[in-house]
Amino acid sequence: MFKKILIANRGEIACRVIKTARKMGIQTVAVYSDADRNALHVKMADEAIHIGPPPANQSYIVIDKIMEAIKATGAEAVHPGYGFLSERMDFAAALEKAGVVFIGPPSPAIEAMGDKITSKKLAQEAGVSTVPGYMGLIADAEEAVRISDEIGYPVMIKASAGGGGKGMRIAWSAQEAREGFESSKNEAANSFGDDRIFIEKFVTQPRHIEIQVLADKHGNCVYLHERECSIQRRNQKVIEEAPSPFLDEETRRAMGEQACALAKAVGYTSAGTVEFIVDGNRNFYFLEMNTRLQVEHPVTELITGVDLVEQMIRVADGEPLPFRQEDLLIQGWAMESRLYAEDPYRNFLPSIGRLTRYRPPEEGEDAGGIVRNDTGVFEGGEISMYYDPMIAKLCTWAPTRLEAIEKMRVALDTFEVEGIGHNLPFVAAVMDHPRFVKGEITTAFIAEEYPEGFQGATLTQGTLRRVAAVAAAMNRVAEIRRARISGTLGNHERRVGTDWVVTLQGESYPVTIAADREGSTVTFEDGTAHRVASDWTPGMALCRAEVDGTALVMKVGKIPQGFRLRHRGADLKVNIRSPRAAALSAHMLEKLPPDTSKFLLCPMPGLVVKINVAPGDEVQEGQALATVEAMKMENILRAERRAVVSRVNAAPGESLKVDDVILEFE
Repeated sequence: MFKKILIANRGEIACRVIKTARKMGIQTVAVYSDADRNALHVKMADEAIHIGPPPANQSYIVIDKIMEAIKATGAEAVHPGYGFLSERMDFAAALEKAGVVFIGPPSPAIEAMGDKITSKKLAQEAGVSTVPGYMGLIADAEEAVRISDEIGYPVMIKASAGGGGKGMRIAWSAQEAREGFESSKNEAANSFGDDRIFIEKFVTQPRHIEIQVLADKHGNCVYLHERECSIQRRNQKVIEEAPSPFLDEETRRAMGEQACALAKAVGYTSAGTVEFIVDGNRNFYFLEMNTRLQVEHPVTELITGVDLVEQMIRVADGEPLPFRQEDLLIQGWAMESRLYAEDPYRNFLPSIGRLTRYRPPEEGEDAGGIVRNDTGVFEGGEISMYYDPMIAKLCTWAPTRLEAIEKMRVALDTFEVEGIGHNLPFVAAVMDHPRFVKGEITTAFIAEEYPEGFQGATLTQGTLRRVAAVAAAMNRVAEIRRARISGTLGNHERRVGTDWVVTLQGESYPVTIAADREGSTVTFEDGTAHRVASDWTPGMALCRAEVDGTALVMKVGKIPQGFRLRHRGADLKVNIRSPRAAALSAHMLEKLPPDTSKFLLCPMPGLVVKINVAPGDEVQEGQALATVEAMKMENILRAERRAVVSRVNAAPGESLKVDDVILEFE
């Protein structure tokens, strides 16, 4: 077995590999850029080598710098993690040439699966189901109908040079195929000067389901079942689970066997993932093979008990797999929520800065299941603009899917992250969404359910009343604290009342609270009552309560006359007032937010790349005004209405904060 390995990566995946290597008694070498000098993976590793400036193209993906680090430390093998150099054939080849073991597949397998056309051809030759289609020249509408009939409806008719939806039609019958071919051909000729058309099967109700494979150097290959990855935003996975709530045993076996057939056909060794698109009738079609460890690998580990990183290391060292296909049973259900430094209230724009508070839920196993958090950050650390915005991968396991979802809900409610914008409220809202709970999901789930973006979750009446009851009990504790303050006038005694009005999410609940040593009974105006027990005291950022014997966890912040409470994706301003104060507050004017319609504000911290306009220019709705770069992504800022630019306050090369004024309008 190797004595020392180098991890050619950073962040949570580097930390993940280090944990397994440490368990196996293997020393680890981390590499780091200037931006990662104080990163968690650097602190966890036995050795750390500096490899350059923050941009990845000057550090993490420069093969020569990684090779120098290997030479300097005497590492015998390299784990590439995911991203960066993990699927670079030339990196694997360079290691092979230097006599250093690549903890991954051989370079020819990486090359074969890295090309979309080659991989699809190899998949077909290996007997893997691919999306039926015709890529040759189609002479006329009648030939288009004949081809469509052979493929089977519905079909997608596409312009070869297409883009932006032009030259694209979906046909559900021969007549629609005939009409669609003519329309697509005309649109393609007019838009692109190229009227070539191809036809392929249109996958309805598509799900993204992938198969985890593991192969050794002795000809053994197994599949570790599937992962459901359909909850995606702009092709970026957000929530994954294993197994899929959609597959039956027959389909699972067929997908697994085809995935192994493809792996064997290309001489694959190590862990790999074969991705499929699956339609509403459980027909599945090959998408691509990822020749590396996937981000979402923990859910597979949780349902199989197999440490994939350990097996990758053992396979690289020449060991045979210690199990056979029949040994790999599905045990329970696992969920993964990806926590990103992206602000869901600002259309998921990247957010950078210092983590002023980072308190993940306690990891481990209890009677209800398992909580696991794979992370590469810590409280006080920085989220950099140079790399992927992932903060953590929160995973839960339980015997059933509904129990795993509930475990995740509580874990998300418990997860404290402050200082940056993050998507925690969004994934919490998805976990509560009725369609997700039923497992009725496709890759279009987020686009269909949140077409206008995410504005926060709306709690049901039942949940709202439970939150109101806990808020009333918390307010009583805070009032008692305030009544006991020292230095008050001797002739004045402050009494804590029993009648209060709780206002939240546009609702007002008059309540009466009766407390005893065990907790409080909060009675609503209609006579219903909730029994609340909690050890919350003022100053605590997390309230763990029981309402009628059921757990309820909320993040707590103080605001005038109440609390800011966050629960299940909802961000609530909760006011608790005496009946008299509540009656008077109804006459108070609400403070309106400032009018920013005459400004173009920077939506995220970033670097100005381009300013497209000058003072005096008239701009139209949708016109590009400026480009701001953050986390390697360029964001084009557009005009929301017709206006005239009166002033430009920023220039290319300037670094801006959130809400800095870029342009002013007349």
